[in-house]
Amino acid sequence: MSEFLLKPRICFGQDALSALTDVSAHSVLLVTDQAMVKFGLASRVTNILRDRGIAFQIWDDVVADPDIATVVRGMKLMDSRYPDLVIALGGGSVIDAAKAVIFALAQTRPDAGRERPCFVAIPTTSGTGSEVTSFSVVKANAEKLVLVDPSLLPDIAILDPTLVASVPPAITADTGMDVLCHALEAYVSTAASDFSDALAEKVVQQVFRYLPTCWRNGQDLQAREKMHNASCMAGMAFTNASLGITHSLAHALGGVFRVPHGRANALLMAQVVAWNADFDGQCDTAAAHKYARLAHLLDLPASSAREGVASLLVAIETLKEEMQMPAGIRDTAVDATDFERRLPEMVGQALRDSCTPTNPRAPDAQALTELYRRTYG
Repeated sequence: MSEFLLKPRICFGQDALSALTDVSAHSVLLVTDQAMVKFGLASRVTNILRDRGIAFQIWDDVVADPDIATVVRGMKLMDSRYPDLVIALGGGSVIDAAKAVIFALAQTRPDAGRERPCFVAIPTTSGTGSEVTSFSVVKANAEKLVLVDPSLLPDIAILDPTLVASVPPAITADTGMDVLCHALEAYVSTAASDFSDALAEKVVQQVFRYLPTCWRNGQDLQAREKMHNASCMAGMAFTNASLGITHSLAHALGGVFRVPHGRANALLMAQVVAWNADFDGQCDTAAAHKYARLAHLLDLPASSAREGVASLLVAIETLKEEMQMPAGIRDTAVDATDFERRLPEMVGQALRDSCTPTNPRAPDAQALTELYRRTYG
């Protein structure tokens, strides 16, 4: 038997933030970061709470790639004044931190007799899809740990494109390529289904159509809304179908060399697509035929599996070039000697990563090593 989990309730559109006026609460913990406070996005949430007379506290020191110490700080704050509503406002790191705090506090204080608070996720980047996934990524030293549990799913996701209009072009590119990677990996995952496939296909089409516009003109709210929705749909796809070794390799690369997650995925994506398709061999894998279908949906040449895969690879690289993204790991200022020295460590992490088992081709250390080296440039 298979299943497809549908959660949370999703509110979307240019006035979606107004959904907070209907959420019942007496005490709120707002999880966010300094950028959201600085640019006034946090105040858009707190003003609604203040107008409703709801007490709130703010935890605003979440940083990119939250680590275990960050989660512990959040647990202490939440435990001191336990809320009945948690709102996470920010990118994937903020939402992941809120998830980990709620989950860890429930695990460590099961005797407290407290109900899990309602959890609202409000993404301010179009990338991780964390607002609709049962995944949370937490850093432990130089390794990224992926927590997976149904209880990590928020109850409500609010997708308001006005909250992403000011995202800079470089971050728009990184997070947008993360969306594409989520869709591509969910689509060829060994756990893919008709339901996740439908979402992934729509996401791929929307990314190629709207991401360049968002990169060129962030104030185009129609394009922003389409990418924001695509990010969410990709999250729905991969929380059910899981991911693959692009993410496994990217988690390790980001943990060791601090390459932003979406950028790491963008660097590795084409190499993994080619490997999954066996492009250097017969190009007759199940993944190859699915990639070719995506090429067909994008109106690219795809008269055979090989031609379709080749078209998709060119499209991915063209999209990166159009947004002036790095061509290889070398271009992210990762030193060649350091890269080779830490290569076995990254390969080991990628093999252990929770995304690896659902990759359509089972990799070994040699295959992952070669993928990293090809991506270095």
